[in-house]
Amino acid sequence: MTAPSRLRIGRIERYVLKQQAKSLLVALGVIAALIMLIDFVEISRGVGSDVDLSGARIFGLMLLKSPAVILQLTPFIFLFGTLGAYVALNRRSELIAMRAAGVSAWRFVMPAALMALICGVVIVAALSPLASFADGVFQRERARLSGQAATGAAAEAVWLREGDDQRQIIIRADRQDRAGGRLLGVSFFIYTNAPDGGRRFAERIDATSASLSAGSWRLVDAVGARIGERGVRYATLDLRSSLADDEAFDRFARPQSTPIWSLPAQIARVEAAGFSTTAYRLRLHQLVATPLVLAAMSILAAAFSLRLMRLGDLARMSAAAVVLGFAFFFINQTSAAFGSAEVIAPWLAAWLPPLLALLAALTLLVYTEDG
Repeated sequence: MTAPSRLRIGRIERYVLKQQAKSLLVALGVIAALIMLIDFVEISRGVGSDVDLSGARIFGLMLLKSPAVILQLTPFIFLFGTLGAYVALNRRSELIAMRAAGVSAWRFVMPAALMALICGVVIVAALSPLASFADGVFQRERARLSGQAATGAAAEAVWLREGDDQRQIIIRADRQDRAGGRLLGVSFFIYTNAPDGGRRFAERIDATSASLSAGSWRLVDAVGARIGERGVRYATLDLRSSLADDEAFDRFARPQSTPIWSLPAQIARVEAAGFSTTAYRLRLHQLVATPLVLAAMSILAAAFSLRLMRLGDLARMSAAAVVLGFAFFFINQTSAAFGSAEVIAPWLAAWLPPLLALLAALTLLVYTEDG
């Protein structure tokens, strides 16, 4: 292998990186436009059919939802963008001139991979938290708008769970009033932790509403009953809680709506409450692996674009790169499904596809460059 001993960013590398950046911006614009168009139509047919929304309001909801989807498709942006840049360089015979001058393919492919790696770090550290926050706002706003249109049993039920070493509480509410900070039509199922590790049902409490404040639930118009005892009615009743004030609504937000910096604390809270943390762990590992995915896509696209025009089959090789990109997406989604089902460990489900893609790309590049 003729990889250089050190990575130098010279005039050739800067030129190739400039062409790649332009192509990436074009790919980003095309994919973002398609995603936003699809989301606009979906929101107008979904939320817009339940509540009368203006075009500006639908556009605002689209701007909240689309960034998370666009970031999810970032590997395709780097695949198509890098592929377009190197194919254009090849068609203009610029790659041929570089190779004829004795410039190794490693010299202008690895800086592109390094740029993808750096972009991945920026996306995960800065853009992904913003997109997750926007997605969370969209989910809450959609739930609020759907709640306005829903009536009675049509409203979506809310389930929560909390607990400590002494007891576990399952909470079910018919709906939630975020503006008033209340759960409405709520039932508390209280279990005590036995010394043998099991749980025994202790009491059920039904209340018209429940609000969380200062580490306790305030139940209004409540009825509590223990096994074998008559029900007791309370005008108000306070129950000790391990939740923070805002966690009655945000504690179990979707993994996709949780910023990467909040995922470790979220995993700890969900685990302490007795829920499975597999989806959150999988999301965390997928985000950390993102820079590696983008680097692998860049190397894969470049390797498929290095075949000389005079040898032909450039179009076929480029089409093969696109097919492999979609194959990687399918493998990644399948691996994530296995991880979510706990068939394989979450870290393995997140890291295996990008590692396979990187090894395949490096193997192809070595074969293309060194024969």
